Order: sequence, then C-alpha cells, then structure tokens
Amino acid sequence: MSGTLNKVMLIGHLGDEVKIHYFEGGNCIARFPLATNETYTNRQTGEKVTNTEWHNIVVRNKAAEICEKYLTKGDKVYVEGRLKNRQWQGEDGNMRYTTEVHVQDFTFLSTKKESMANTQQAPVAPTPQSEPVKSAETSSADEIQEDDDLPF
Repeated sequence: MSGTLNKVMLIGHLGDEVKIHYFEGGNCIARFPLATNETYTNRQTGEKVTNTEWHNIVVRNKAAEICEKYLTKGDKVYVEGRLKNRQWQGEDGNMRYTTEVHVQDFTFLSTKKESMANTQQAPVAPTPQSEPVKSAETSSADEIQEDDDLPF
C-alpha cells in the first residue's frame, strides 16, 4: 500500500467549556478537552476499573463557532479528524509537545434535555443532533435553523 491514513474517530464527553480565539480576518479556532473511558473488570480482584484518556480537540472557523454556541461541559459528542503534533518553547525555555485532534466532522450526541441538565440553565435554541456537521469549509449558518422557520 503506497498511501497513508491519518484518521481519528472519538466519542466522548467534554471536560471543559469550549474556548474560542478569533484572529484578524475573521477566522477563529476553538479548543476543548474530550474524555474517553475504557472500563474493564480486574480478573484478580473482580473490581471494575475505569481508565480515562484525555484528548485535545481543535475545531476551526464556522464549525468552531457552532461548537462554542451549542456544546457545554459534560456534553457527549462524536468527532472525526486528523492527529497533529505541535511543539513550542515554554516560558521556562523547555520544549513542549502536544498531540491534537483537528476536527473535520462532528455530531452532537447529547440531547437538549441532557445538555440543560448539565448546565442548569434556561432553555437554549435546539441543537442539530441528527445530522453530522461538516468542517467550516462545508458548513454554513443557514444549515442550522429553528423549528419556527420551517414552512410546514
């Protein structure tokens, strides 16, 4: 096989609120931690063991704005993207490294009711739960509409 593949698919819960940063020219980037769990039973003790892995999620442009608007800490989400490694020099002079998942597609999996229970806030606009959302290059604001705008 001459080609290569860099693809990640995760289903997990947000570990914190979505943090977004805007750049000159209108582009933006959003970041949030995503927790995935592995549960198994220890054969020797019979004890149920859960291991949590944390993933650094990066979303760009329109998709980032959608995530910021609709996702809150604890929400369940499916993300699909590519792994990217990044390095920089820290304030202490040491090199720092991180691995990030740069999202290309995502789908919200928490229901509106579950999201409201997580945030304990007043009702918000409905989330697009049944259809996956493409990355910023293919998404548009017109794709997300409230039920009141439907002609039937």
